[in-house]
Amino acid sequence: MRRIPHLLVVALCVLMAGCSTATKSRTAFNQLIQRPRVPLAPTVEAVPNTNGLVQLKFSFATEAGQRVPGVLLKRSDASGPRPGVIALHGTGGSKGNMLALCRKLATNGFVAVAIDSRYHGERTKGKGTDEYNAAIARAWESGREHPLYYDTVWDVQRLVDYLQTRDDVDAKRIGLLGISKGGIETYLAAASDPRIAVAVPLIGVQSFDWALKHDAWAGRIKTIQPAFDAAVQKSGGTNSGTAFVKEFYDRVIPDIYRKFDGPAMLPLIAPRPLLVINSDSDPNTPLPGVIESADAARAVYREKNAGDRFVLRIQIRTGHQVKPESERAAIEWFVKWLRP
Repeated sequence: MRRIPHLLVVALCVLMAGCSTATKSRTAFNQLIQRPRVPLAPTVEAVPNTNGLVQLKFSFATEAGQRVPGVLLKRSDASGPRPGVIALHGTGGSKGNMLALCRKLATNGFVAVAIDSRYHGERTKGKGTDEYNAAIARAWESGREHPLYYDTVWDVQRLVDYLQTRDDVDAKRIGLLGISKGGIETYLAAASDPRIAVAVPLIGVQSFDWALKHDAWAGRIKTIQPAFDAAVQKSGGTNSGTAFVKEFYDRVIPDIYRKFDGPAMLPLIAPRPLLVINSDSDPNTPLPGVIESADAARAVYREKNAGDRFVLRIQIRTGHQVKPESERAAIEWFVKWLRP
């Protein structure tokens, strides 16, 4: 009987251990966000065509008491199933903020879709982020709801369920893009749901752990400052330093700086095409944490002989924004890998 070389055995064991760890991380995340499924019960309403594009308003149920409103755009001359691209907005935004990008995607031959995340757009009674921050503050107290990132990932998974029922969408060619908050939700959703074929997180990838270790978390916390301040007050109002930020994260977005952090979740997307777009001067996503996340992903892509399917694009001398050339790069990435 031919013996397998010792080094090959070690390499195979390491690879198998890595795969096992990846599977466990994905399973653990999906268990965390899981909730009782309800029928999608979709509704669809046509909107007058503009500039050669068909536009539809739709909604679907994700769980008891939660319906997600969305908009879908496609070319009026499109025939047969087409690749779909989901676009997620940032904090304080809505699906309306993603319409311009969706039109570009639709013009390029995609079925483009945008939804409102929880406590945004049509899913809030007022304007601004008051209800969103109030929901996060409630989550701090109860430890049950996860309006910060995780609940939207569940909505995205159910959106994929819905798109798979549509005759005009190719279920095997669904891409996901998100900006800022939506960028975080993009890599979490792509890591947890293998049905997402291509992912482009914009100004969202980061290492929460790196930021905590280097006291560089203020930019991220600032995006939900009222919720954080409310948690500080309810805890006695005497401490708002790194130790308390960890406690806040543990209640509101459990394990975000541990097993669900950027360096842990990004590799789970491999070998599916992944374009990461960040900035070199963004206080919300400190560059060393971005690099740490990207390095972890790149190593796995290389292990899977898929090095060409991972690209890190850093916007030079740029803060928390997406430049036009980066938006074009994102569209080109989807064109390359989803072939509309």
